[in-house]
Amino acid sequence: MEAKKILFISQEVAPYLPDSPMSVLGRDIPQEIHGKKLEVRIFTPKYNSINERRNQLHEVIRLSGINIVIDDTDHPLIIKVATLLPSRMQVYFIDNDDYFHPTPEKGLETEECQEDNDERIIFFTTGVIETVKKLRWPPAVVQCTGWISLLTPLYLRSKYEDDPAFKSSKIVLSLHPDKFEGTLDARMVEKLRMDGITDEQLGILAEAPIDTVALYKSAIDYADVIMEVAEGVDPEILDYAKASGKPFLPYVADDQRKARNRDFYASLVSGSMGEDAD
Repeated sequence: MEAKKILFISQEVAPYLPDSPMSVLGRDIPQEIHGKKLEVRIFTPKYNSINERRNQLHEVIRLSGINIVIDDTDHPLIIKVATLLPSRMQVYFIDNDDYFHPTPEKGLETEECQEDNDERIIFFTTGVIETVKKLRWPPAVVQCTGWISLLTPLYLRSKYEDDPAFKSSKIVLSLHPDKFEGTLDARMVEKLRMDGITDEQLGILAEAPIDTVALYKSAIDYADVIMEVAEGVDPEILDYAKASGKPFLPYVADDQRKARNRDFYASLVSGSMGEDAD
């Protein structure tokens, strides 16, 4: 039987970035379920601080070259790939010189160049979706972790709702305490409209300004299952998720997570939402 495909869209992944609560989860959860029955791939930003030579990244020419239009400006998409050991899982990196480039402090562009985060999120979201389409790798499950991934549920259920690559995908949203400060560019809603997202589809995002809480609420509205992957999630986000009435998996300690998640993903791809979900 062919392995079911699970796509993880992660804001940070170790060891490509230093260990942090988010980067370690970005590595561990996919590796814990990757195997003969579940084929997992990870998509993450290609931050400039990621050392390409040490981590053995290489560009995939056949996947690169798409131009993503944001605010009437073309931005070339560059795709790089590496193999995550010991699982030999493929990790794809979304790159572009406009959004992932050298920064003065050599930190993450999402932190050092926050004024671009609205377009960076749109570019990353579109880049992931278009690359998965080009790979002809339709995922049974799409899991989003980190605020840079939070437009994905909206895009999959609006702009790409009829695309055969994602039409049958279940969307799992990870709740994590990581957030950005303040709000995104005031023109972000206008840029989303220019990308074909209607006011009805925008939902809560149409009520600008857009902060982390608004992005999470939008993602919750479009997700199929909510998973609390870390302690310390904003209570407003947590309450909104529980009030949504969607299947909700509460946080469990690391020593319980592996067994719980294996059962959960297996049941999810087989058509059940998982017995562990509330």
